[in-house]
Amino acid sequence: MVAVDWSECTLVEIDPRRVGGRPVLKGTRMPVEDILANYEYGVSIAEISEQFRIAPRTIQDLLSYAESHHTFARPIR
Repeated sequence: MVAVDWSECTLVEIDPRRVGGRPVLKGTRMPVEDILANYEYGVSIAEISEQFRIAPRTIQDLLSYAESHHTFARPIR
C-alpha cells in the first residue's frame, strides 16, 4: 500500500503521543491505515463500519480522500 499524506485531511489527526504517532480518525485511536488495509483486502464499507463502529459516511469520506492522493487496488464503491 502506498503511503498517504494525511496532513490535509480534516478527518485525521496525528499525535506523536497516541498510537505511536500513526494517523488516526479524529477523536479515536483508530489508525486510518487499518481502515484502508481492510478495504484493500476486500472488506466492504458496511463491514468495516460494523467492525470498527465508525459511520459508513466517515469511512467513505476517508477512502475518497485516500483515493485522491493515491490509486487504490480496487475502486471505491
